[in-house]
Amino acid sequence: MKRLLTVSYGAAAYLVGFAAFVYAIGFLGVFVVPRRIDHGVEAPLAQALVVNVLLLSAFAVQHSVMARPSFKRWWTRMVPSSVERSTYVLATGLVLALLFWQWRTMPTVIWEVSWPAGRIVLYVLFWLGWVVVLASTFMINHFDLFGLRQVYLAWRGRPYTDLEFSSPLPYRLVRHPLMLGFLIVFWATPRMTAGHLLFAVVWTGYILLAVRWEEHDLTEALGDQYLDYRRRVPMLLPWPRPAANVPEAQPSRIPN
Repeated sequence: MKRLLTVSYGAAAYLVGFAAFVYAIGFLGVFVVPRRIDHGVEAPLAQALVVNVLLLSAFAVQHSVMARPSFKRWWTRMVPSSVERSTYVLATGLVLALLFWQWRTMPTVIWEVSWPAGRIVLYVLFWLGWVVVLASTFMINHFDLFGLRQVYLAWRGRPYTDLEFSSPLPYRLVRHPLMLGFLIVFWATPRMTAGHLLFAVVWTGYILLAVRWEEHDLTEALGDQYLDYRRRVPMLLPWPRPAANVPEAQPSRIPN
């Protein structure tokens, strides 16, 4: 019964998290879904600014604090380690749902691309960004990232084993292709409103901070191996780097 509850919880958390991911496409693309970045709750500008910043901050705090190794060590004293990642995914999905539900419209147009070819290019970039995001999760094991592998192993009665460090193709171009995909998504729009600009600026700033926190954790876990990887591969922009006389990274374990 405990194993059945564990796998059921993990599956439910995955569905909530993935539903939030899918909803975000319509939210940022301004189509299909009822609440969108340019069609949210009507409010005066000052109120909209305060509420939206609080919503974005809530996501940043939840997403960063729960990802830190120190929090995980504390949290797994109270919950089984097999559902730690699922709880993280569930919390992320719920915070995003709150953001989508309570987002205030800030409709002032900052810029708009009217040239048809330019609009097409931006729409293509928008969808390309989502493809990069989703593909990047599968390159590093989508099911481990969303907590399904952990609950599956618990259901089978097998201990969790960390994934081995590897750098499939996108990770040979930049160290954080998933984050690069999100940055493309946030900015690739033919119609930039004040609300969309606020969202893009805050999330861009958060990503620039978050990748540094993540890299600190990875360096702590992997040591010289990750330092060598950092020397060879740029962080977010795929600029070519001079060849470094460092050995190729060997498989190693990455933190959960």
